Amino acid sequence: MIVPSPSPPVEIGLNAAVVAIFNRGPAILTVGGGAGEREALPFGPFEPARHRTFETSLRASVEQQTALKLGYIEQLYTFGDRGRQKSPSEAGTHMVSVGYLALTRMDAEATERLEATGAHWRDWYAFLPWEDWRHGRPAVLDQTIIPALSEWAAASWQNDGKSLPNRRTRLRLAFGLDDFPWDEERVLERYELLYEGGLAEEAVTDGRAPGKAAVGLAMQHDHRRILATAVARLRAKIKYRPVIFELMPSEFTLTELQATVEAISGRHLHKQNFRRLVEGAELVEPTGGTTSETGGRPAALFHFRRQILQERPAPGLKVGGR
Repeated sequence: MIVPSPSPPVEIGLNAAVVAIFNRGPAILTVGGGAGEREALPFGPFEPARHRTFETSLRASVEQQTALKLGYIEQLYTFGDRGRQKSPSEAGTHMVSVGYLALTRMDAEATERLEATGAHWRDWYAFLPWEDWRHGRPAVLDQTIIPALSEWAAASWQNDGKSLPNRRTRLRLAFGLDDFPWDEERVLERYELLYEGGLAEEAVTDGRAPGKAAVGLAMQHDHRRILATAVARLRAKIKYRPVIFELMPSEFTLTELQATVEAISGRHLHKQNFRRLVEGAELVEPTGGTTSETGGRPAALFHFRRQILQERPAPGLKVGGR
């Protein structure tokens, strides 16, 4: 009789992808990163003896680590694959992590307290540079990513004639090759291909792929996968829910709103088309005030029109595909 090996103990962890807008760009909150250490998303164990729910435990962990009190949060996904916390022979406690997306407004006083804890706001495109199309097609796609992944798919064909169509099709869909358009919501699919193809440094560390030219900053464990999941969720959600206003101050100009939508979606939006989109969605209304901080003539100030939540089942800014 074969006696099965005992399963390792399992611990539930909680990770937060906390997003804010900083200098009109998308910022993600990270911890660690000193002395050659990779940066990580704020995280902590679920402690049922102290907290009744995952959400209250997550809020307490983030505040303890970063001095930041979270506002809007929603659960993303459960990350529990074996090997996600690389350790020798996969021994020890297996960590299953519940990922969350959190949105907050940038506040100078809160940021000062946050930085005193060693936490930082980082441009999320530093970790996912191929996702930023605000100034045109990212050069890293044609210079590094597409050639390397095309070679990876072709090598699969040489070794196993059944593998190429799957890899090639995934590559075309995820990166908008041939007759397929670029879909800004396929963030996780693109990261997974980079991981499998060895272009993510985490895959080399995990022993999952041979090293190639690493693209974007690596993060601890599988935190960049969690970040990619959060970016994909937020890009999709702004199209049917008014969550973009969780990142905006109480009063803002339409230029500031456009810059925020562009920062999250990674797309450049035509000014007049965007304004027609906003007017048609009826999500904002003028406050009657103006600001001269734009440097030109005074710009009108707007705020979120909360009545839309009772008027329409899916109010959002439906920015189109490429």
